[in-house]
Formats: sequence, structure tokens, C-alpha cells
Amino acid sequence: MNQIQKLSETEMELMVVIWSCAPPVTSTELLDIFAEKGKAWKAQTMSTFLSRLVDKGALTVTKRGRTNDYVPLLQPEDYKLQETQHVLDGLYQGSVKNLVSAMYDGDKLSDDDISELKKWLSEK
Repeated sequence: MNQIQKLSETEMELMVVIWSCAPPVTSTELLDIFAEKGKAWKAQTMSTFLSRLVDKGALTVTKRGRTNDYVPLLQPEDYKLQETQHVLDGLYQGSVKNLVSAMYDGDKLSDDDISELKKWLSEK
């Protein structure tokens, strides 16, 4: 997986919709999807965010007449892994133990979470 720049919250929101579509997708299709969700984006705003995602390497674009077709180059699993590794390296010195310890000490792990982690680790 190629490393890409961190996506903003809005870029991530857009990528989630793109990932849910059969590629390729157009800006018009995306505008319609967001309108159905009650989020009226302007065409220029959509174009700006799509251009940023292309520049960051998350999407590829192919011009078809007056329409641009967008296809994701980045898969959701790959981006999640990249972001998780970034947090792990930046906040926990690359240590999964330090991350889990922080979650445990912060009372963010339930007994069910702990049992599930133990089971998962024993299977690995």
C-alpha cells in the first residue's frame, strides 16, 4: 500500500460514500447521494474535494467528455491500517502493549472486550 496524506474529516466522509458505490463514480452521482442524505453540497465544493483526493492519491480520475470518472485507489482497510499505525507510532512508541494499557487504564475496555482480546490473541 502506498502511503497517502491524512484525510480530513470531510474527505473521509466523501471516501466512505465513494467506497459504497460501484466504480467509477461521478461528481453528479455523489451530489445526488449527499442530497438524499440531506447534505446539499455545491458542485464546486464537490469538485474541490475530489481534486484534493486525487492529489493525495486516494482517487484516480479519467475524463469522459465533460464528465470525470473517479475510482478509489485507496481501500478502506488500507487507510485504517495506515492511520492505526500512525497513531501507534506517534502516541505509543509503536507498542501495541502501550496502546492496550492506555485503553485499560482509561477504563475504555469492558470485561467483554478483554475476554474477546484474550480469545483473539490465543488464536493467533
